[in-house]
Amino acid sequence: MIQLTLSVISPSRIRAGELSGFPRNCGGLGLLLEYSVCPVAPLYYKGWYHLFYQYNPDSVVWGNVTWAHAVSKNLVNWFILPLAMVPDHWYDINGVMSGSTTTLPDGRLMMFYSGMSTNLSQLQCLAFPKNFSDPLLMDWVKYDGNPVLYPPPNIGPKDFRDPSNLWIGPDGKYRMIMGSKHNNTIGCVLVFHTTDFIHYKLLDDVLHSVPGTGMWECADIYPVSTMNTNGLDMSVYGSGVKYVLKQSGDEDRHDWYAIGSYDAWNDKWYPDDPEKDLGIGLRYDYGKFYASKTFYDPLKKRRVLWGYVGETDTVKEDRIKRWANILNFPRTVTLDIKTQTNLIQWPIEEVEMLRFKNHFEFKDIELRPGSIVPLNIGSTTKLDISALFKLCQASLNATLESDVSYNCTTSEGSAGRGVLGPFGLLVLADASFTEQTPVYFYIAKNTDGTSRTYFCADESRSSTLSNVGKRVYGSTVPVLHGEDYNMRLLVDHSIVESFAQGGRTVISSRVYPTKAIYKAAKVFLFNNATDISVKASLKIWKMGRAKFKHFPL
Repeated sequence: MIQLTLSVISPSRIRAGELSGFPRNCGGLGLLLEYSVCPVAPLYYKGWYHLFYQYNPDSVVWGNVTWAHAVSKNLVNWFILPLAMVPDHWYDINGVMSGSTTTLPDGRLMMFYSGMSTNLSQLQCLAFPKNFSDPLLMDWVKYDGNPVLYPPPNIGPKDFRDPSNLWIGPDGKYRMIMGSKHNNTIGCVLVFHTTDFIHYKLLDDVLHSVPGTGMWECADIYPVSTMNTNGLDMSVYGSGVKYVLKQSGDEDRHDWYAIGSYDAWNDKWYPDDPEKDLGIGLRYDYGKFYASKTFYDPLKKRRVLWGYVGETDTVKEDRIKRWANILNFPRTVTLDIKTQTNLIQWPIEEVEMLRFKNHFEFKDIELRPGSIVPLNIGSTTKLDISALFKLCQASLNATLESDVSYNCTTSEGSAGRGVLGPFGLLVLADASFTEQTPVYFYIAKNTDGTSRTYFCADESRSSTLSNVGKRVYGSTVPVLHGEDYNMRLLVDHSIVESFAQGGRTVISSRVYPTKAIYKAAKVFLFNNATDISVKASLKIWKMGRAKFKHFPL
């Protein structure tokens, strides 16, 4: 992944990321030129969670790509460490790009990363900790024999990046994958074998490819259990396991995943549903979210996902406010045990550390068609909201009007009224509704009487600014028989992370309020359907700030 930026405090886009915006230090450490994009090489080592992330110490725009480094005991509060990797050799002088860490059989760590060379070719390089006994991994030494991999024939010199973690196969050889493309339009995953971690052999056949999907970045593969919610590392084979394959689409800037099976002997991956193949089916997040990375957390036996939330304002605005982009809250990733066809993403449990002790609770609020109900809880810029919506099933079944063409992204947003939606929450709204960010469900009936449920986030009225993105995001979400409609929202000044049906569909919104800020920001329930009433119950927690400090050296 080769796109970057930088962050500091600003007056209107203001304090975005106090909860989730690692590594933002909003206010706590003053005007520090920081930035976060493209999480790379997360791991747990000797009692510390480590996160490396792409950083430009000189500007708010892409360039001088280095690796910044931070550590945490809980994935919420962080210590900032000195830079881990800087571009200082011919093979990475134009950027230390994305990569991964691997624990070798003897317990040592190895960093595998893409360097952008003097002629802008992408070369694969190694680095090792100077002191393996240091739990903070403060110093890294680049391998004398770098680079260990050059772009192979028929692969473009700029289409060869983001090496994955290594894992051992049933034949005793270690595997590494990288995303790429061939014939300009066919996205693919390359597979390499190694036995000594220095020399790598490219296999003749790719792990998987999909025509028409373009360049694949930040490729990832990992197992998920079909029977429970425990995370798994790549050493797991056998029954009760499916495999997730993921890529970040360089051309559409979306993070795609697909669920399938992995033939470890022949290094081939096959989708369960070819119609939901990689790059044409499911996404981690239907909003602003890209270049994600997972890692297996051995401490809590879970798989954790990070991505970055990009900006939609101008570079000029980024220079004025002196920051751009944040990382989302870490999420756990599991297979949906009920459907077996999609993932469940959910904020890590440590997020709840930031909740205030007391919370607000609202029960069975009736929302008639066309209604808006204020939730008077005071300041609403940092919230954790859990909401449940109940519909009368008889009324739902009795609705005859079909809505076969509905789609979140092409709709009129929350202003577009249907028989069965939209209904949900207005967050980051001012009292006059000049600014508002609705997050909602919309139920669309099919001609055969069945229905589809959409989960959407509408940014069209999120800001009075004219030079920022204002899209309607969203997709369908499975709602099984007997389930009510539920959502969880993490609201953080100008970031809204929204999770529907326990995390089956997720949307990250980056908004730019100018009026709905600080004490002027309010939250409302709404039902803009024309023909159905909804009952809503909620729990709302106000949230404190995550802590970011420089480690006392």
